Amino acid sequence: MKDFANLKRNLKKDASALKPIKVALLGDIATQFLSVAIRGVGYEHGYNLQLWEADFNQVERQVFDPASELHAYDAEVIIIFRSSHKLLGKYNKYKGNPTSFAADELNGIKSIYDTLASVNPKVKVIYYNYAEIDDSVFGNYANKVAASFLFQLRKLNFLLMEYATEVPNLHVCDLSSVQNQVGKATFFQPSVYINSEMVLSIEVLPAIAYKTQGIISALQGKFNKCLILDLDNTTWGGIIGDDGIENIQIGALGIGKAFSEFQYWVKKLKQRGIIVAVCSKNTESIAREPFEKHPDMVLKLDDIAVFVANWENKVDNIRKIQGILNIGFDSMVFLDDNPFERNMVREGIPQLTVPELPEDPAEYLEYLYPLNLFETVSFTNDDAERTRQYQVEAQRATLFEKFTNEDDFLQNLAMVSVVEPFTRFNTPRVAQLSQRSNQFNLRTVRYTEADLEALAASADYHTFSFTLEDKFGNNGLICVLILQQESPDVLFIDTWLMSCRVLKRGMENFTLNTIANFAQEKGYKYLKGEYIATAKNAMVEQHYGKLGFEPDGAYWLLNLAQYQPQKAFIDKK
Repeated sequence: MKDFANLKRNLKKDASALKPIKVALLGDIATQFLSVAIRGVGYEHGYNLQLWEADFNQVERQVFDPASELHAYDAEVIIIFRSSHKLLGKYNKYKGNPTSFAADELNGIKSIYDTLASVNPKVKVIYYNYAEIDDSVFGNYANKVAASFLFQLRKLNFLLMEYATEVPNLHVCDLSSVQNQVGKATFFQPSVYINSEMVLSIEVLPAIAYKTQGIISALQGKFNKCLILDLDNTTWGGIIGDDGIENIQIGALGIGKAFSEFQYWVKKLKQRGIIVAVCSKNTESIAREPFEKHPDMVLKLDDIAVFVANWENKVDNIRKIQGILNIGFDSMVFLDDNPFERNMVREGIPQLTVPELPEDPAEYLEYLYPLNLFETVSFTNDDAERTRQYQVEAQRATLFEKFTNEDDFLQNLAMVSVVEPFTRFNTPRVAQLSQRSNQFNLRTVRYTEADLEALAASADYHTFSFTLEDKFGNNGLICVLILQQESPDVLFIDTWLMSCRVLKRGMENFTLNTIANFAQEKGYKYLKGEYIATAKNAMVEQHYGKLGFEPDGAYWLLNLAQYQPQKAFIDKK
């Protein structure tokens, strides 16, 4: 993490080639230095944050005035910072029942969000929660007095979390956890606040900016999906090949406790949907032994999507893992205790995130927590199945090697697909695919659940979701198409995206057959496609041409009267 001075220097660099994002920042305290930090971190992450900053303490005016500069700016992301110090001032002057203070404040937040969403239903709002202030009026008894400020502040943060679960386009940036990590003395400096209305110290600004940018990046589909683990002295203490299974350090005693807690953290990431892989310099049978036989191992082989253990260099082995998973290096994190191995991987695969683990394993987690390596803006039940799906994919790869003819292999898979429009049951997964899919994504338009619900209800749009199941297992919902009526004769393919897990199985042919048949039944004459290039979707640059579309300026047209169904070995279920 860079300090404020270095982030400020980023503002002098040329950002014209970076992806622009229109961001607005509103605060009830001074935000000019926070604005600098956020823009500087944006540059670090490859974004040109075109940040408009409201005047001091103008949140309500900018939001509720239809003619305000905020609404004229039409930001994609709006950041709102209403500080605990201003909240304390409102509480001190509050005329109602003090026990109603948090609920009234939440109603104010709801009103702000509802107004912003009514002006622009697609806008993403990042709302900073409230760092704690204990005015010590009641001492520790404040935790039992609903009328105390501390009680109401904590209640408001809880109510805000609950509200955010109901509103897909509202994201809470956790300032309170930042204060807990750095300490209030670092977070807030009273003399600075009194003289400048700044409640954030210069020292803490980078941490908050990085946390904010994590949400912005995730909204753009840029986040880490995979954790690659070294084993010896990273996942357990000691060297399995030298010390033997009975002497490696895991469990409740001594330094073994640090490794066990580290494994619990990895296990929770896996359960959340992060892909866990192993890359170890070891004899594979020996490296697997603790996962299979050690009674104190938290991680089991079922938790590992790809297990690579040999005596080859780790750069080549990580490339092998990436080839199996078919995700970008820039969405992978590699943890290794060995500085030599870390540096070799950094130099060999610079896109990879390689944290500088502390020498003492007891400090691993406290070092990793603030890095916020696995930010997300969604979570669905399908996430918990991700490891199993990648394990099954390895079985498919093994079967493929036995066939000399690809058609015979695809037919042998016995594939079936459920095709249905967006529903309240599948919309969360569709939104997640929209936010996560980068490589097989023709236009890379990001949709939230609220956006998709509006599309599904519109007579101008037709929505399709596709699952894929074969004899090895169910991949779940893996493909999404959104068609927009451009004219009585033309259906425009607003969105076509697919999980890279199912590439080379003929799914693109099956989906085209499905939508072409639908369009013909509805009386349309043409399907119209568009490819918008990004840094990650070059693999589909010729997608429409390969499927028989003809170029038409910047677009592609498929004449439905001449369409011949594509070969596909997938049946509708």
